[in-house]
Amino acid sequence: MSLKRIALTIGDPAGIGPEIALRVASDWSRESGAALILIGDERVLKQVAAVCDLPCPPVIEASSLESIDIAAAIISLPMEEGAVITPGQWTAETGEASYRWVCFAIEAATIGAINAIVTGPIQKEAWHAAWINYPGHTELLAAMTATNDYRMMLTAPELSCVLVTIHVPLADVAASLTIENVYTSIRLAAESMTRKLGRAARVTVCGLNPHAGEHGMFSYGEEERVIIPAIEKARSEGMTVRGPLPPDTAFVRDQRKATDVYVCMYHDQGLIPLKAIAFDDAVNVTLGLPIIRTSVDHGTAMDIAWQGVASASSLRAAIAMAIDLS
Repeated sequence: MSLKRIALTIGDPAGIGPEIALRVASDWSRESGAALILIGDERVLKQVAAVCDLPCPPVIEASSLESIDIAAAIISLPMEEGAVITPGQWTAETGEASYRWVCFAIEAATIGAINAIVTGPIQKEAWHAAWINYPGHTELLAAMTATNDYRMMLTAPELSCVLVTIHVPLADVAASLTIENVYTSIRLAAESMTRKLGRAARVTVCGLNPHAGEHGMFSYGEEERVIIPAIEKARSEGMTVRGPLPPDTAFVRDQRKATDVYVCMYHDQGLIPLKAIAFDDAVNVTLGLPIIRTSVDHGTAMDIAWQGVASASSLRAAIAMAIDLS
């Protein structure tokens, strides 16, 4: 049986990424139809495996990727010589390593050596300390694949959200919204969920302001000038879209029943309800890329790193979605 090849980057080595990667790999089977290839440092993974009492997959060479015939393996890209890893303490060295591992996976996916990427959690401050000028995975993926129209979607059985702006300070969100980027978010959300569901997706668009602006009473007209024209453009192309809905009531149960995917104007507008409702099951998917990338919906959890207590449920869901998409 030919196995799909799923690259699993282990994230910041000082966080829970190595542990949850090893936990999933420990009981992974060829019967899944996919091989998990952990991208990280063999030395770090062996340390974590010993501390957390987990088995460590064998190491393979990158040149043998396309002929892999085992359930799980490691491609080892060592950290800088002399780098010391302290569980729960990120550094510029851990940031540089996690960045390099992701770059390797993106390049492998681009040439077809792997079928999909699943990314473990990174520490964004560590990337900054290492002089890496990307706010996170999503922006790096877009740059390395020359993708202009891309969006972050967090999805779970109960709720899916696509973000118009991602890692933008709240003070800059309103100025970042345009008719085109709201429309593009609606289009990518509709296309993605339509493929997933096999029918036309129902898209709900959130307003930016309290009460969706209340016709300009609680806004500077963002709904009227930007959001509504984007919705009308999407409707004119046959998409099923409603809104803008007041954000404080958009996610109540009855609204969720009438919605397949939400389009949210900024990061926390979508991620607060999603993580409150479906933290353990949510998956991060980057829409618009020429390659497949999913991710966990949580961070590095430095406070519980290497303690054998981190949940791998979101990672398992991310891997399952990557397999489905590929």
